[in-house]
Amino acid sequence: MDKIDFRKLHKALYNPPAGEFVTVDVPTMLFVKVDGAGDPNTAASYKSAVEWLYSTSYAMKFAAKAALGRDYTVPPLEGLWWADDPASFVARRKGEWKWTMMIMVPDFVEAALFEAAVAKTDKKLGNPPATLRLEPYEEGLCLQTLHIGSYDDEGPVLARLHDEVMSSKGLAFNGPHHEIYLSDPRKTAPEKLRTVLRQLVKPA
Repeated sequence: MDKIDFRKLHKALYNPPAGEFVTVDVPTMLFVKVDGAGDPNTAASYKSAVEWLYSTSYAMKFAAKAALGRDYTVPPLEGLWWADDPASFVARRKGEWKWTMMIMVPDFVEAALFEAAVAKTDKKLGNPPATLRLEPYEEGLCLQTLHIGSYDDEGPVLARLHDEVMSSKGLAFNGPHHEIYLSDPRKTAPEKLRTVLRQLVKPA
């Protein structure tokens, strides 16, 4: 049985150049998601969201392998981030942030497998977050780069994106800031963390 690795299958989405913002057209993809708000370093709801996303995703993976004969590597954790004031990200005012954490799911994983995975995870973690769901995310035209370093060092990169890159390309915000976490922060030194920084845009 071949194992699908979506990071290799969609290299343009998961492997942008470091230090350079490039344009990418992101197709509609299926995700398991949880919404929340507040500082991800201190909010209990954030920790719960991530635990539920991983547990549910792995339960779906094993169910798909058993029921469908299809195996895949669980894709990395992703996050959509926004705030009433976009400058909150540059200034790292994390208490003002709102978020949707999510993990991509192959389109052959149907609702029944998701519901069974939630029921299985419920026995381990208790009641699921109210916003836990399986749904598509339609993104489209984006600018993205690879950031190597700590999450708190993203500020200057985002400032350059907002103040220089987008204006030079005649582009404006068209949705939340998007991050894809390619490294495990539990096992990787902060200065070596690899994170895709993506911004949904439209012609200004």
